[in-house]
Amino acid sequence: MADQHNIFISHYGKDDEHLQSLKSRLKDKGFNVRNFSVDSTNHKDGRIPSDAVVERLLRMRISWSSTFICLIGPKTHTREWVNDEIKWAHEQGKKIVGVYAHGYSGTAELPENLKEYASDIIGWNSIEKLGDIITGENIPFENPDGTTATPLFVRPNIKC
Repeated sequence: MADQHNIFISHYGKDDEHLQSLKSRLKDKGFNVRNFSVDSTNHKDGRIPSDAVVERLLRMRISWSSTFICLIGPKTHTREWVNDEIKWAHEQGKKIVGVYAHGYSGTAELPENLKEYASDIIGWNSIEKLGDIITGENIPFENPDGTTATPLFVRPNIKC
């Protein structure tokens, strides 16, 4: 059995079908991932928690994950929680990966914090690359069509 990897998938709630598809595609390709994000499979009752409770829950779930994935759809960049989640993942030192949702590669705008903190941005059809990123491979940035792109920023080489 492959090693299990904990992930958090940030997304706009109305893109839940793409989120479920992404999780299914990872599983079908043999990647053993445990998703800690909050999606339609987590809702138990109709109560709406306070913002403080939501923030605490999101920060905690991000801390349990080694890789943070932002599912990029047409309205993802407008969602406050998405930008907050990206910032918290960065503060916690997580790998941050942007994945364009299926059908939105030409129209989806990147969230501001994803532009600043992403370690990789890939297209929807690059599921193997996403699995490699989760398991620790270094994959170059992609344009929405899957071709190699110039990074949004240049990461300094730091020797420890």
